[in-house]
Amino acid sequence: MWTYEHSIETDAAPEAIWSLWADVENWGTWNADIAGIRISGPFRAGAEIVMTPAEDDPVHLLVAEALPNELFVDEARFDGLLLRTVHRLSQGERQRTKVTYRMEITGADADEVGPRIGPAVTADWPETMSALVELAQA
Repeated sequence: MWTYEHSIETDAAPEAIWSLWADVENWGTWNADIAGIRISGPFRAGAEIVMTPAEDDPVHLLVAEALPNELFVDEARFDGLLLRTVHRLSQGERQRTKVTYRMEITGADADEVGPRIGPAVTADWPETMSALVELAQA
């Protein structure tokens, strides 16, 4: 297994962050790496998202779990690997909202392949999360 986690705190309410997460077709307003995105229906467990990163092939995601104002989990599967990303909202210091993204890569050769692909997938998380909370505070 390969894992990576990044957190940021904000004065934005959890509902404001959730509202931006649930508006999948506008993720590109706070995630500069998205060239195109669509969702199969409402933002809830079972929904399928097709996200096209800039200058890359589309990525198919399944919303595995969605608890409004708390967390959502998306999963991508390819080449015997499962890339599972947990997006969590919790209480940080001084009543602030803590936003945490955690990626777990499991499956065939995850210990070897994860360290090669994981850092590329998660490299923009600090910037993306900063843009997310900035928009949520507006």
